[in-house]
Amino acid sequence: MFRAYKSTSSSIFITLVERKALSLGGAKKLMKQSQMLIPTLREMPSDAQVISHALMVRAGYVRQVTSGVYSYLPLANRVIEKFKTIMREEFDKIGAVEMLAPALLTADLWKESGRYDTYGEDLYKLKNRDQAEFILGPTHEETFTTLVRDSVKSYKQLPMNLYQIQAKYRDEKRPRNGLLRTREFIMKDGYSFHANYDSLDDTYEDYRKAYEAIFTRAGLDFKGIIGDGGAMGGKDSQEFMAVTPDRTDINHWVVLDKSINSLEEIPEDVMAQIKDELNNWLVSGEDIIAYSDQSNYAANLEMATSLYKPSQAVTTQEEVTKVQTPDCKTIDDVAAFLKVNEGQTIKTLFFMADDQPVVALLVGNDQVNDVKLKNYLGADFLEPANEDQAKATFGAKFGSLGPVGLPDEVIIIADRKVQDLANAVIGANEDGYHLTGVNPGRDFTPKDYVDIREVKEGEPSPDGQGALKFARGIEIGHIFKLGTRYSESMGANILDENGRSIPIIMGCYGIGVSRILSAVIEQHARLFVNKTPKGAYRFSWGINFPKELAPFDVHLITVNTKDQAAQDLTAQLEGQLTGAGYQVLTDDRNERVGSKFSDSDLIGLPIRVTVGKKAAENIVEVKIKATGDTIEVNAQNLLETLPILTKES
Repeated sequence: MFRAYKSTSSSIFITLVERKALSLGGAKKLMKQSQMLIPTLREMPSDAQVISHALMVRAGYVRQVTSGVYSYLPLANRVIEKFKTIMREEFDKIGAVEMLAPALLTADLWKESGRYDTYGEDLYKLKNRDQAEFILGPTHEETFTTLVRDSVKSYKQLPMNLYQIQAKYRDEKRPRNGLLRTREFIMKDGYSFHANYDSLDDTYEDYRKAYEAIFTRAGLDFKGIIGDGGAMGGKDSQEFMAVTPDRTDINHWVVLDKSINSLEEIPEDVMAQIKDELNNWLVSGEDIIAYSDQSNYAANLEMATSLYKPSQAVTTQEEVTKVQTPDCKTIDDVAAFLKVNEGQTIKTLFFMADDQPVVALLVGNDQVNDVKLKNYLGADFLEPANEDQAKATFGAKFGSLGPVGLPDEVIIIADRKVQDLANAVIGANEDGYHLTGVNPGRDFTPKDYVDIREVKEGEPSPDGQGALKFARGIEIGHIFKLGTRYSESMGANILDENGRSIPIIMGCYGIGVSRILSAVIEQHARLFVNKTPKGAYRFSWGINFPKELAPFDVHLITVNTKDQAAQDLTAQLEGQLTGAGYQVLTDDRNERVGSKFSDSDLIGLPIRVTVGKKAAENIVEVKIKATGDTIEVNAQNLLETLPILTKES
């Protein structure tokens, strides 16, 4: 009826069977708001930069204990428990078994795997009173590998599929954006163990489908994308990213009150204020997704590639000439000074990969993709070399480096597009000079030509279907084929069908449980717009929780808690709704109705039922949060009416 936003959910109505499936394992279906800890705020917190963080705090879902550490208040806990229930149901279907390992881990296991010294400064390290070394677990590959190593001896005992849900710890240098970058976080981590790769492939595919089912049920807009194994040591991997909504999509963000028929009614100055409010918040999501606009291809920008077709142009090769390029420190400077296109220059970047000097060559208007380069080299560490190292290796400072005449110990890796260049410009390894007329293969020979560049939006998709588009995303899940990375280093072997000792093959599967709360709110935050009786337009932030994760299904608001008719009708509705399987939060506080409605918008339950002035007539007002639709209903017909109202949302 009155809407600018259309929910992607088919219905807010949930059957009794669905409600039992989503029950909170003994949590009450009815709670009084006066008895719950829901400390809402009148204003957005000043330190929040993304809308999910701001609303979680303002709506009373979380409170920060210290930097990167949060308390999950009752509403947040209910959301998380509902998500855990969804996970457990889907993991039951694929034969995954839940257990619980300790968060406090002995450092010896991590030294055995080799990760104790390579994981980096994010690892929490501590000692007990006897000076024994421990860590707080950020992941549990070593723990699960040891458990299976000591318990499983034959291929007949495999495959085995275990998982846990627990707090993890990472000493983030700069915690930020609420639950998206914290030092303590809730995670589901699973590990599978196999006698052969066919078995691993089957389980990997089971998890991929289970993750898709979980995130779909949770009401998330997500993409499964090609990802990087990173510190996990994985080979094949897939990330699951919650897509951050476009700030310019007004239809997504705005929910109109019944007082406004369409967006076109909103005056230009008010619409400008709404757009400014949307742009005031940083776009959440630490990752960029590159995806095809015409196919299913999607990848993290770190792993994304585009369609490459080698150049067929034939060009007469020129002689190499050294030219002076005073005060030219960048590709832009050189191209402008020599009056050439940046695409005719070769960019020379100098790295140290595990103490090995490496030169990366790219076409001048391209950017290096550090992850691709690191993965190609198989390095644990890759970092830019400093100017002293450059001077010692090249004999020149940054800005004049090139691949010609380098010592044999320097590995030269060129992006595949470099081989298409002819008569290019490169640094001369002499301060203030460059070489022109340089041709790859004739004047320098890289060890290899590989894809080490960062793709650009608009380039052709690698599958040849459509063009690449970019979107911000929040990583919510990641699955890896670990292979024998941990079993070999930790001696986790079994006897195969021929009696030979072989390393166990492993998979790893993670979901950022606490991140789900941020991702859901980021996608379901809304600006509620209304018009006052005097014609003034007002807008305020709130949440439209998807039905599957909302802490309660119905927000039952009693306008006048001192009115006996209202009290009686409220009690009647509580019984009807909970009896039908709805989970109900009753606002029984002695507060102004405006404050109650404001808190209701913030908290974000799918359905609001208001017991107001017509309580004596048995009439209540029902509002569907996702659409803003409002209707008066006889209380006796409420249970019959709710499914009809919610079908359109």
